[in-house]
Amino acid sequence: MIKIKYSDINLYDTLFSGQCFRMSEEDDGSYTVILSDRVINIREDNGYLLVDSNNLENLEEVVRYYFDLERDYESINSILSKNKIFRSNINKCKGYKILKQDKFEMFITYIISQNNNVKRITGIVNKLSERYGEKVIFRDKEYFLFPKYESIKDISVNELRSLGLGFRDSYVRSALDVLNSDSMYLEKLDFMDTESAIKSLCSIKGIGLKVASCILLFGYGRFDTFPIDTWVKQFVSNNFSIKSDINAIKKYMKEEFHEYSGIAIQYFFHIERNKNS
Repeated sequence: MIKIKYSDINLYDTLFSGQCFRMSEEDDGSYTVILSDRVINIREDNGYLLVDSNNLENLEEVVRYYFDLERDYESINSILSKNKIFRSNINKCKGYKILKQDKFEMFITYIISQNNNVKRITGIVNKLSERYGEKVIFRDKEYFLFPKYESIKDISVNELRSLGLGFRDSYVRSALDVLNSDSMYLEKLDFMDTESAIKSLCSIKGIGLKVASCILLFGYGRFDTFPIDTWVKQFVSNNFSIKSDINAIKKYMKEEFHEYSGIAIQYFFHIERNKNS
């Protein structure tokens, strides 16, 4: 186990915000999270994060990266607090981080997330991992890492269907076909501007604006992109007197929040979800 000094992170708010799907809260108040290459258990303790794992190699580096601990969220919050919504609510967002997750995992997981709820997404991802991912033993329990591309690159639509993907099975197959044609596709997105990356992702069968935005936000740390769904349309149009239209909302968010549009949307969700607490 290692101790990591930290200044501001709220593990519960971050882990249970809908960004990731492979975490659980333990009886002692700690959290077990399945990362791309290991399983960790983490909890807050008087200004420290106490972290244990089946793989202790470069563990602090991995945790700092995953939880985005090196970013100055205080400065970001100071910028966002100039907006009327955040002026009196920004403290509710203190400690909320955008997780820096595996690109391939986000690519597949957010295709699976379409028209789906968190419980069902988690169940499908766990089944996929149990069948094709690496088994890890941690604290006398079995866990399964998310499959590597090589493990599922030839998976059939019927195999995907047996995992309960429904109509999403052909979408995942199409996404894998893109990687089979260009093994560096996900890495190439890093070198595109955000609009070009979104356009590229949306050219793949089954990926629309919301899924593309989630992949870029949670897999690439693109804070200037954000998922627009029915909830976002309603929230933004109601609170900022903006027409409930994707283009109008995109324009407003970019002009108002610039490179932090994505985190602003995440904060909106967080504030709305906790408004009565």
